[in-house]
Amino acid sequence: MPANGLVTVRSPYSPEETMNRLEAEVACRGMKVFARIDHAASAEAAGLGLQPTELLVFGDARGSTPLMQAARPVGVDLPLRVLVWQDEARATWLTYNDPCWVAQRHGVSGSAPAAVTIAATLGDLVAATAHPGAYPG
Repeated sequence: MPANGLVTVRSPYSPEETMNRLEAEVACRGMKVFARIDHAASAEAAGLGLQPTELLVFGDARGSTPLMQAARPVGVDLPLRVLVWQDEARATWLTYNDPCWVAQRHGVSGSAPAAVTIAATLGDLVAATAHPGAYPG
């Protein structure tokens, strides 16, 4: 588990393609997309510059509800979120909160079955998004 709770994975694709792949992968797994937030577009509208940065908010109540049943404040960290962003060197990255770290943050054992299951699902989802040939669409 990362010390700061964040997991970051490099994508070989552009930010837009990475986000499209992520959204398609989420849909293929039967999860609901709640929002796709374009931080760079919001920054531009405010007259500010920002490398491509988008957040996908998604989830499935069957997976996350057990964590909230264990500690209701976990809901502040749910639904799941993955940030797709581009650095100054034009590399694309996916970053998300480690669900086991989130569970520990809220006093639930990081090895709680729900946290472990969500962590595995999220890790698989991000790996499939960033792995050539894994695109479901």
